[in-house]
Amino acid sequence: MPMLSKLAGALLLGALINLPAFAAEKPKSGGNAVATVNGVPISQNIANAFISEQKAQGAPDSPELKSAVREELIRRELLVQEAKKLGLDRNADVAAQAEVARQAVLIRAFVQSYVKKNPIGDEQLKAAYNNIKTQVGNTEYKVRHILVEREDDAKSIIANLKKGGKFDELAKQSKDPGTKDKGGDLGWSSTASFVKPFADAVAALGKGKYTEVPVKTDFGYHVIQVDDTRPLTPPTFEQIKPQLAQRLQQEQIQKYVNDLRAKAKVD
Repeated sequence: MPMLSKLAGALLLGALINLPAFAAEKPKSGGNAVATVNGVPISQNIANAFISEQKAQGAPDSPELKSAVREELIRRELLVQEAKKLGLDRNADVAAQAEVARQAVLIRAFVQSYVKKNPIGDEQLKAAYNNIKTQVGNTEYKVRHILVEREDDAKSIIANLKKGGKFDELAKQSKDPGTKDKGGDLGWSSTASFVKPFADAVAALGKGKYTEVPVKTDFGYHVIQVDDTRPLTPPTFEQIKPQLAQRLQQEQIQKYVNDLRAKAKVD
């Protein structure tokens, strides 16, 4: 059966680690079970969980899906029974993996509950969007740079540029491995892509100009040249609203976790 074969690959091989988290869901004999395997009932709740996962991945809710999930759970139960015969359920490493799986399910359930109870409003999203627009600005720059360890080396490069030296050739002494063989080319970017001293220097330069004073960052000393500029049109609010919501939700949850960590008594 094609549906069963597909589920066997997706569920049995890819998600076995989640199995221990459902162990407590097995009903007593005669209860609400989708199947009983060698006297061991399989809970309808487990079947529902698997069906929900498959529907979330685009599988249509159908009798074929339910049948395939039932067969998959029977096969899993058979394997679990074989593992128990070998005493693997009493193995310390297996128990630790089961606890990790249990925690993962609980954490996912908590996050889903937290997000539902603490939705990100449009006002927060629009404020974040406007902040990003301010940071990005309305201009994009085509930038080159040469990065060196010492300020004197940067000053020497600038002196060579003033004498007519070619930026492409001088860039070969850069310690930035990603750009040294490309004439120092960083491509097109807004100033939001750079650390502040670098960004400030780029914004102050005119087209075709280079910095006549070395620019210091945590990476070293830079000589920067702006080859060209062009207007930058940011995406609309509606275009990036889903990504913004996801980012703000992640930040919200991270803050909650940080607050819990700060209050926790850890010996």
